[in-house]
Formats: sequence, structure tokens, C-alpha cells
Amino acid sequence: MSRMVGTVSRGIRAPIIRQGDDLVDIVTNCVLEAAAEDGFEIKDRDIVAMTEAIVARAQGNYASVDHIAADVRAKLGGEDVGVIFPILSRNRFAICLRGIAKGAKKVVLMLSYPSDEVGNHLISLDAMDAKGVDPYRDVLSQEKYRELFGYEKHPFTGVDYVEYYEQLIRQSGAEPVILFANDPRTVLDYTKNVLCCDIHTRERTKRLLKAAGAARVFGLDEILSAPVDGSGYNERYGLLGSNKATEEQVKLFPRQCQGLVEAIQQRLLEKTGKCVEVMVYGDGAFKDPVGKIWELADPVVSPAYTPGLEGTPNELKLKYLADNDFADLSGEALKNAIKEQIKKKDDNLVGQMVSEGTTPRRLTDLIGSLCDLTAASGDKGTPIVYIQGYFDNYTAE
Repeated sequence: MSRMVGTVSRGIRAPIIRQGDDLVDIVTNCVLEAAAEDGFEIKDRDIVAMTEAIVARAQGNYASVDHIAADVRAKLGGEDVGVIFPILSRNRFAICLRGIAKGAKKVVLMLSYPSDEVGNHLISLDAMDAKGVDPYRDVLSQEKYRELFGYEKHPFTGVDYVEYYEQLIRQSGAEPVILFANDPRTVLDYTKNVLCCDIHTRERTKRLLKAAGAARVFGLDEILSAPVDGSGYNERYGLLGSNKATEEQVKLFPRQCQGLVEAIQQRLLEKTGKCVEVMVYGDGAFKDPVGKIWELADPVVSPAYTPGLEGTPNELKLKYLADNDFADLSGEALKNAIKEQIKKKDDNLVGQMVSEGTTPRRLTDLIGSLCDLTAASGDKGTPIVYIQGYFDNYTAE
């Protein structure tokens, strides 16, 4: 009889991770203890995933507001700085903004509208339409924005981010100028020194600004891309993927963690004789249908993973087979026919109608989203996720 349970995702509890902790030992032991306690068997091609937060914590990858300020001052001149397209987030960007403002005398903060890059709305589409505002053409001053739209608070956090960011800049000792526009080149009317704070569109933004005559152009990925006075850093992503740790510190995205996932895979192989895939995950890549927020504020979903997680799914659409190829079958005959079709499927189904609607995203993006939803980011205490059956299909016994 075919197995009745498919994919299972378990949150695994772990101790609170501190700098210098050995994650190879901790993750391996937590998985083994959980398997013994919960009665599940470790199998080949199971998946162990750990949140990027515990990796960065174990690495001690932290930096202070003053470290950010020093790097911004060195790279952008310490005078007028355009800060464009940041996301609206107390956790992700606010403390970075404090450091940026401490490294400048004047901050020209340019916010995209009606929403930021990941879907946090400053104003609704309906409100924008009602006022006859064209986000592709119109540049709004702070005064014009207030005249048209008043004081809008984020539906989840209750924060007016325009007011909040303005106060942060003032409190950090810089003069704020706030405007709303979607063409990055608009900021060059105010300053030629620009820090691009967008995440997934940053390379295009930099390219447009440089071509338009900007004097200095950097992205958040280039701030703290190397240590500043002994700070943490990330050579590839800089401040991207950072989170607030304290009122004075950020935790940066983990660096050089490929060796970690390979070491955990090897340790589990030694302990169990099974080859388990291992990955580090950050934000999942999904969109909230109510708040319209796209979750992915990290530069990538997974900064490190073992080779078995490379690629995309190669799956048949069962309902397509049932409704088309085998519409005249039912019961055991239908089940057997579909199983045979799965067994003989092509190694590459891209473009074939029979795979339509099977979400051909990267495996690490799909699995990372599953992990993010399983572990959550609050007080569950499960920064490790153990997944079984992900690579099974309808033929698995």
C-alpha cells in the first residue's frame, strides 16, 4: 500500500544561540534528540534547515550605529546624502537609517509610492487614484503628500513611517528632506551623493544614477561590506538582510556559511548513515493577500545549501492527468495509470502542458518559504526545521 503521509515539516527547538557556539554540534544534536523523542526516522534526502539569524549570532556578525555612520561618511562624503527606496520597517531599516543619518549632515529621503519594494503601502491605490496622482510621473514633496493623503499609519504596525523616519533623521543629527518619487534620478536634483536602499532592484537603480551623472553611488550591499573598526560585515550583501539587535546594533546577514551546511550534512551522515540535505534560510518568498506585503526583505532566501537542493521541481500536474489523459478512468485503474505516467516522466518538463501550474521556482526558495512559515519569527523557539518527504511523489511506498 502507498504511504498515506506526504511532506512533513517540523519545527525543532534549540538552545538560545550565542557568539562562538558550535552550530554543527548543536544542530546535529537537536535533530537527533528530536527524532528520538518524537519517534521519526532520519532518511536520505530529508532536509535540515536553520534560520540565518542563529548562524549570524554564532558568527558574532554584529555592527553598531557608529560603524554604519563611519562607513557612510567615508564612502559618501559626510555632507548631503540621498537615501532612496528604503523599505518601511522598524526591524529592517530604522536602525540602519540612524547610522546613515549620523554619517551625514543632510539626508534627502526619497520614498517610493504607493508602496515600498516589498509591498508596505504608504497610501492605497484607491486613494492615489481619487487624488489623480500618477506615481510614474508625479514627484511629491512632504508637504504635498500631507495635503493629499494626511497621516497614514501602517495597518500592522500602527506606525506613520514618514513621521517616524523624519524623527530618526533629526534625532541622529542630520537635516531631513523627504520626497516621494519612483524614478531614482529624481534625487539628483537634490544631491549627487546617493545611497540606494532597494534590495532586489538595486543594480538597475545604481546603473541609472551613474548614467545620469551622480558623483557617488553606493548600495546598502556596499555599506559594511568589510569590517569597520572591528565590526561585523558581509562581503557580498553589506547591510542587506540585517535586523535590529539592540537600539545601537544590527545583526548582519551571515557570511561564508557554505562550509557550515556541508559540515552538518557530513556529521549527520556519520551519525545516521543517511545523506540529509542542509540549508540556511532567511525570509520566505511569499505575498500576504491582506496587507499586500511580499515577505522577502532578505537579499536571497537561502545564502547556503548543499548541492542536492539545487534546481527546480520537475513535477507532473495530477489534476491535469486526471481530467485529460485519463478522464475515462477511475478508482484503482486511474491511480495505477497516473503512477506509471510519473515513473516514465521526462527529466525536463519545462514547456510541457502536463506540468502547467507546478510552480517552477527554485527549490531553495520554495523550501525556505516552508521553513519560514514553520518556524515563524516570534517565541516558538524552533530556529531549526526538519522536513521529510519533500522529494517524494505519488509513487512513493
